[in-house]
Parts: sequence; C-alpha cells; structure tokens
Amino acid sequence: MTDAQAIHELAQAGLAEPVADESFDRFARLVRRQLGVPSALVTLVLDDEAVLPGALGLPEPYQSERRTPLSHTFCQFVTSDARPLVVEDARVVPHLASLRAVDDIGVVSYAGFPIFDPHGRAVGSLCAFDGRPRPWSDEDLATLADLASACTSELRLRLARARAKRMQRVALAANRRSRLLLELSESFAAATSVRDVAERLSAVGTGIGARYAGLAVLDASGTRLEYTTLDHLEPGVPASFRRMRVDAERGASIAARTREPLFFRDHAQYAARLPEAAALIAADDVEARAFLPVLAGERLLGVVTLAWEAAREFDDDAVQTKTAIASYVAHALDRVRLLEERHRVATTLQAAMLTELPSVRNAELAATYASATRTDQVGGDWYDAVVLDDDACVLMIGDVTGHDMRAAAQMGQLRSMLRTFAWCQDEPPAVLLRLLDRANRGLALHSSGTAVVVRLDRTPHGFEVTWSNAGHPAPLVLRADGSVETLDAPADLMLGVLPGTTRHDHRAHLAHGDTLLLYTDGLVERRGTSYAERLAAVRAALAEHTATATSALPDALVRRLVSDQRDDVALLALRVRHTVTRPPGPGRPSVLTRQVEHVSSAIGPARRWVDDVLESCDVAPSVRRIAMLLTSEVLTNAVQHGAAPVEAELEVGHRVLRVAVRDGSAMLPRLRSPRPDETGGRGVQFLERCASRWGVDALDGAPGKTVWFELDLDD
Repeated sequence: MTDAQAIHELAQAGLAEPVADESFDRFARLVRRQLGVPSALVTLVLDDEAVLPGALGLPEPYQSERRTPLSHTFCQFVTSDARPLVVEDARVVPHLASLRAVDDIGVVSYAGFPIFDPHGRAVGSLCAFDGRPRPWSDEDLATLADLASACTSELRLRLARARAKRMQRVALAANRRSRLLLELSESFAAATSVRDVAERLSAVGTGIGARYAGLAVLDASGTRLEYTTLDHLEPGVPASFRRMRVDAERGASIAARTREPLFFRDHAQYAARLPEAAALIAADDVEARAFLPVLAGERLLGVVTLAWEAAREFDDDAVQTKTAIASYVAHALDRVRLLEERHRVATTLQAAMLTELPSVRNAELAATYASATRTDQVGGDWYDAVVLDDDACVLMIGDVTGHDMRAAAQMGQLRSMLRTFAWCQDEPPAVLLRLLDRANRGLALHSSGTAVVVRLDRTPHGFEVTWSNAGHPAPLVLRADGSVETLDAPADLMLGVLPGTTRHDHRAHLAHGDTLLLYTDGLVERRGTSYAERLAAVRAALAEHTATATSALPDALVRRLVSDQRDDVALLALRVRHTVTRPPGPGRPSVLTRQVEHVSSAIGPARRWVDDVLESCDVAPSVRRIAMLLTSEVLTNAVQHGAAPVEAELEVGHRVLRVAVRDGSAMLPRLRSPRPDETGGRGVQFLERCASRWGVDALDGAPGKTVWFELDLDD
C-alpha cells in the first residue's frame, strides 16, 4: 500500500482522481506499441483502490471509470514491494490466481515496473498484460524499465510543479498577510481618537474585501456596546441598532460575553443563530460576518464587526488575519485611552513649551519629544529654535533634572528665558548660557540641568556653527557622504551649579547636505551599557539614516534606539539644503548635475537635492511639490528599470524649470493604463497629466536615454 503522505501529495496534485490523463495515456500507448501487448496501464495505488490515469485495452467499465478495487490489480504488489513483478501465467501463481484481476479483467501474463515520487516512494506502476500466457523477453523488460523511468520523471515533474504552485500560494498568502500587518501597523499608528481608530478600521476592512467594518466600544459601565459611527449599517436599519446590551442576542454581544471571535459563513447561518438580529437586515445585502472581541489583556474594550457581500469560509489563515485586526485595534484603543488621559493633564503646558519650529532659509528643521512617563506628555527635556534674521538662527536643547510635572515647569521657565536672551541679545552661545545661569540664581529658580546652544550663520557654502555646551551630550553631524562626526569639544559645567563659571564657544562648519543632530541623554543612557557604547550605537544608527528625510529622522532614531524608555528624550535635527551659487535670471538659468547611484536608497537623497535647489531658487512650494512627484517617478524608473550610470540634471530658468534623468538603458517608458492592483506603471501617466512638457531623448553615440520634464514658472 502506498505511504499515506505520498497519497496526500498525489491528491494535492490532482492525481488521485479517476480521470484520464493525456501524458500517462501516452505512456500506455508506447508500452502497447513497443511490447505488442493488448493492454497497458499507468496505475497509482491509493488506500483502498487504484486509479488509472493512463489506460488502454481494459474491458468496460474499468476503461471508462479509470479506477479498480485493489483486488483487481497486480500493481499493488509492485508498489508495496517497490520492485518489478513479472509473471508469464498468473493462473499458476497462488497469491495472484485468486485475485479478481484474472477473471474480471483477464490478466494472465503481467509485467509491471514501479514508478516513484520525488522522495523515492513507490506510488504506482507502469505495466503491460495479456489475456494469454506469454514469456517476457529481456528486451521487453528493458523497454518497459526505460518507459517506467520516463513515467517516473513525468510523475515527479507533475508533483514538483504542484508543490511549487502550493508553495507559491502559501508565499502569496504570507506576503498578503505581511502586507496587511504592515498596513495595520501603519494605519493605526497615527490614531489619536476612537473615531480615528474606527475610520482606519473601515479603510482596513475595505482593503480585505469587506463591505463594511464597524467598531463597537464598551461603555464605562461595562454593560453596553455602542458603534462609533453608523457608516457600517445597512440601509433601513434603525439608528438604535448602534447600541446594544452585552447580554443581548447580537453577534457583537456574544463575542463580548465569550471573549471569543464569532464567524458566520453566510446569512442563513447567521439567521439560524440570531433570528431577531437577522430580521432587521436584508438577506441579500450581506452574507458572511465576523465579530471579533477587542481585548487589552483580559480587559474588553469593544468588538470589531466585519461583513462581506458574498458567502465565505473562514480557514485558519483567515481567522488569524481577522484576529490580528482586532489585536491592532486593541493596541490602538488602549493607546488612545492613554493619550486622552495624558492630554487632559498636559495639553496646555505642552503647547506652551514645545512651540512649532520656525522656517530657516536654506535648511530643514525637525524635532521630536517623548516622555519617560505614561501619565503626562511633558518632562524636563526641551528643544527650541529662534530665527534671528535671514542669515542666522539659534538652536537650543536641554534637560532639566527630574521627570515629572515640576521638572516640566522648571524647564518651561529656563527655556523661555533662554529663548528671550537669544532673541534680544546678539551674543555668542557661551554668553547666552552665562546669562541663563545668572538669571536662574538671581530669580531663585533653583533649577539644574544641561544644555547646548548652537548659533548658525549662513555662508555661500553652508553654515558656520558656533556652539557652547553646558554639561550636555555632544552634538553629532551626519555629513553628506554618510560619515558621522561628534562635536566633542570639552563640555563646561552644567547649569545651576556655579553661575560665574567660565563658558567656552567652539566652531565647526556645516556644508550642503550635512545634518546637525542635537539630543538629550535619554537617547544615549541605558542601564548596563556604557556611555561610549550607546554613543557608538547612536552614531551607527544615524549613519544608516543618510537617505531618511529630515522630517522623519528624529522619530526614526527614537524608534530605533529607545525601547524601554526610562528617561525623557528630545531630538532636534537641522539639515543644510543644497543651494545654487547665484539665483537664475532672464537668459541666465541655473544648471546643476548629480550622479545617482543605481540603488533604490539613492532616490531619496537625489529628490531632496532637487527640492533644495528649487527652494534656493525661490520656486513656489506648489510647483516644488509637483516637481518632487515627477522627479521621484523618473528617478525610480531609471534606478529600477534602467541601467547605470544614472545622472540627474536640474535646470532652473526665469520661466521654466527642467529635470532630466539619464540612464544607460535604451528601454523607453511607455504610456499605459495599469490595473488597480498593480503597484507600478503610473509614472508616465503622472508626466502626461502634471508636466507642462515631457519627453525621452536618445543619447548621442552611446546606449541609453534621457527622460525629462518641464514645468512652467509663474512670473
């Protein structure tokens, strides 16, 4: 008898069904022709029968039905012994003569060779038989052995192909699940209210093919559920349907009581279980349903409802996916509740102390702040930026001792004073810190902490940097080439100790494309890890984010480096934009070129370079946004579908800006209409719709092309 796993694999490949198969019928014809026999079979032996995908010369009904009981085939012995069986006259062989194959099918002389699956297991045979005694010559058996070997190869190919298709389906399902989990993470990450969570859930539900997705939230008493919106309800359902008691006979109520997901494959199953609830819903509107409890540990937060227009079975993969949705909703709701609690305590103070960053000409600013506690949004860490004029600004970051609301209040006082000094006193950073130290003592604030003050003065080649450090972690500079430098001049004494202490200024230079990073000690201090090790980790993480947009850099570093947060952390980043040496004018365009590595990670820096130059040429933000979209498309096309070398050229004239990307591939982009499920193919559509003009030019005397577009500029 064939191995059970082997039978399972035959069934998965569709070879366990009693149907004719053209390839195996061909082997039967070859056997009959080469050996001159009236009958030949390709037999696959299953648990209690044999199927005949290849068969010629069988009496009816076996020829048509393509199956026989095991009592009607000698092939079971070939398979179980995994070796050939050759018989001149089965009627004189005791264990064969009693089989029905002799009388019902007329098998007298028989020669069968096993065929094997990819694991070497015999699963059937290729055989020839005759209704009269026959001696089998060596040539007959050699021919049959060769054909059996070829038949084995065909079988193995079919099984391997079927397995590859199964693996592809599994991989696609895993990929879809991974994409869904990523989408879930991204969708709910920014939710700050229950309604935000419900709206993101609705979008996720649409993404998995559901007609609607609703969120019913448990009230404070723990006895009622209420849907956050009516958007998911079918027409004709009363508004009162949005509310229900937990002990009601409703799908969401049952899921809430049992803390277990509840699935219905169609409306009939739903109506049989919950007739009163089903009576309110038109049967032709919705079929399959899922009710998923939203749990934070053992605590019930609500229930997710999903519904589909068509009936569907919920296999293990589907159940896991739907359960993951409920889990992400639970995390989001838990976070929202926490945010709301913290918001009540700290909103006003937070808004006053962490003001919006200003715009700095020829630079990008970004910052982030994360509190060490889960009870409020503020602490002792702070950052600030003050623009003095078009050519100068002051950046500040500090850490007041403590991690509570008192530390936050002291931080607000010190920050406000330093901000005022920076604006009113045209002094270097060391003087500003001395003034702050004196005011702290003179006004009896009794605050202590650390700070770095940085003044940046714009030059044609970037910014001159002057900084003073009051016991704070040293600033870092991410150079445009990806290297990281520590501005590690000796730090002076922290604030609040000796107001008259001597403070020093230090100088450095930021070139175009360089990024200055100021941060508090929450980023570099961890229990059980030395400061040097943590600083090395921060430097390494910063180097890995060369291609990260400035706006995303602070948060990216916090996510990468801060996990079990025991301290506040604040980060302030400034990147120096690239600029033109002189602005364009009538008849005098600005033309710049940049070599772009043939890797996807080079696209982001190249896009930022284009945006930098356009900003320095005073191109309107609305035009820059369109230029960035189109630049991203042509760069992506060159890197992903073109060939090295890749070069970007930017020309900004008085009335027109032009972006051209050259690459070494002669393959031309073409305008087409991609399917909704395709991720690519839209770049040329964007060019066609958004560019004033665009085109493709072949390179003279060299393989490759240039894809370019132009945008008209307002006077």
